[in-house]
Amino acid sequence: MANTTSTTAGGGDFTSNLGRIYGIYTGGFIAFIILMAILSAMGVENVVIGYLFMGFTIVIYAVIGVLSRTMHVGEYYVAGRRVPALYNGMATGADWMSAASFIGMAGSLYLLGYDGLGFVLGWTGGYVLVAILVAPYLRKFGAYTVPDFLSARYGGNLARFIGVIVLFSCSFTYVVAQIFGTGLISARFLGIDFNVAVYVGLAGILVCSMLGGMRAVTWTQVAQYIVLIIAYLIPVIWMSTVKTGVPIPQLMQGQALANITALETAQGITVHHVTPFVHGGYDAKNYFLLILCLMVGTASLPHVLMRYFTTPSVREARVSVAWSLLFIFILYFTAPAYAAFAKWTMLDLVASGLTPENIAEKAGWMMRWAAADNTLVQICGKAATDTAAIVAACAEKGVTALSFADINLNADMIVLATPEMAGMPYVISGLVAAGGLAAALSTADGLLLAIANALSHDIYYKMIDQNAPTSRRLIVSRILLVMVAVLAAYVASTKPSDILSMVSWAFSLAAGGLFPALVLGVWWKRANSAGAVAGMIAGFGITIFYLVMTQYGADFDKATPNMELWWGVKNISSAAFGLPVGFAVMIIVSLLTRAPSRAMQDFIEEIRVPRGKQMMEEKTA
Repeated sequence: MANTTSTTAGGGDFTSNLGRIYGIYTGGFIAFIILMAILSAMGVENVVIGYLFMGFTIVIYAVIGVLSRTMHVGEYYVAGRRVPALYNGMATGADWMSAASFIGMAGSLYLLGYDGLGFVLGWTGGYVLVAILVAPYLRKFGAYTVPDFLSARYGGNLARFIGVIVLFSCSFTYVVAQIFGTGLISARFLGIDFNVAVYVGLAGILVCSMLGGMRAVTWTQVAQYIVLIIAYLIPVIWMSTVKTGVPIPQLMQGQALANITALETAQGITVHHVTPFVHGGYDAKNYFLLILCLMVGTASLPHVLMRYFTTPSVREARVSVAWSLLFIFILYFTAPAYAAFAKWTMLDLVASGLTPENIAEKAGWMMRWAAADNTLVQICGKAATDTAAIVAACAEKGVTALSFADINLNADMIVLATPEMAGMPYVISGLVAAGGLAAALSTADGLLLAIANALSHDIYYKMIDQNAPTSRRLIVSRILLVMVAVLAAYVASTKPSDILSMVSWAFSLAAGGLFPALVLGVWWKRANSAGAVAGMIAGFGITIFYLVMTQYGADFDKATPNMELWWGVKNISSAAFGLPVGFAVMIIVSLLTRAPSRAMQDFIEEIRVPRGKQMMEEKTA
């Protein structure tokens, strides 16, 4: 099986023709969008267009996943270490730009204005840390997983086991957010119940990753990046062209912000979109702590670091980080403009004379979103389930003409609803839904693979049965992947929080639990096993304690009040406490205990050299 598939999906014949293959794929996708526009103009129902968009893209991903199936360990875990830097950068971009980036970030910028830029700065800045401090050195080391590095560097399975616990916690939290995103999209555009929709999204995730592991995920993520970036750019280019006459939204964002400020002033809004440190409790302290935690979390997330294990060399890993930054920059540079044009459109709608009685006529899209989930749209403080409910809620408050403050839109729906808000053809809404689904699926694939690989490779193979044959190792990985995915879908169905919060929690957990051990493991030869284990336990322990206690309290039934915030620090930045504790404990314990052997210190010296051969080879049969 390994031999037959390596030439079709992961070997030289495939990688030498990547430009032509993905060029044809991109052209085919654009042709499909045109076909959907023609069908829509011919009168095909919107729900059918929605099914076709989502069904077509999932089928394409599934085909790539099936063609990339493998029973070769090296292909399954690290795609044979032969993914070119350009395409690894594109796959990393898709892996990175999750539902939080595609769906949640512009929505948060819409609601938080200036203060939402903390997410943009933290996530993009984090890749500088990835390139400088971590990724090239882990690639030269030659591991399959992050816990692999921890075990070899710190000599034993205890560090590996703690690493797996941290990896599972942050990755599981992250994947719940992605499945939540697929459920939200499926519920709105397929017209099914959210609790069912999360499992529909789950099916799409599994067909991409289960059979081919990292190889299937890599080539699927390249395809998903193409879909998500086209879907993200078209609506904002459309709005920029309509409102300013210039189809470059990033350049016209200033004009959009000026119009937002003018409309806010005219409507009596005193806290403006561009005013810093006044939205959602993001004072200067929380703003900069959020940036720090997201940056450090970026350099610690196992599913992101795994992507750099797939390149042919250390040099390719470095180049791959640069490509990743470029592909991520395209979306992140556009997100503030997306939010600005969406808010300008919404303020224009309110200024046009929106009332409780005419809202169904002037903004029927709100009613459709409220029908998909009654938590997404609130008007006059009540769910906008129908016109009668809106009229009654507003009459109770004495509201006859709706203001911007009377309409509360959930951050997770802004990007998906903007095409309808701006009066674009429904085909654009279907395209955006396909893009959001691609973003959520691509990240969920990488996260589930990181979890399953850690459990099967680091726990089962390395700690339980080191003589397990290849076939059994891969079967165990696939079974665990399905089990974790189903559990994550169940948790997502309970709607634990909004997408951006859940993703931010994952970053803090990774930062507090893994960053000190990874960075000091490469850059401080004196770091030893006792220090690393103590530092990971302390950093991760403080981080998760603060997060859980401030979010849920002492128990989950709300019988006990949530713990108060320490110094007013929001729990999405809980690594602000775990990170310094982790570093301090690791350094102190390392200095108080025996130094690593001379052989290990020489090993670390060699890892830092940018050239040279891979230092560890895994058994592949």
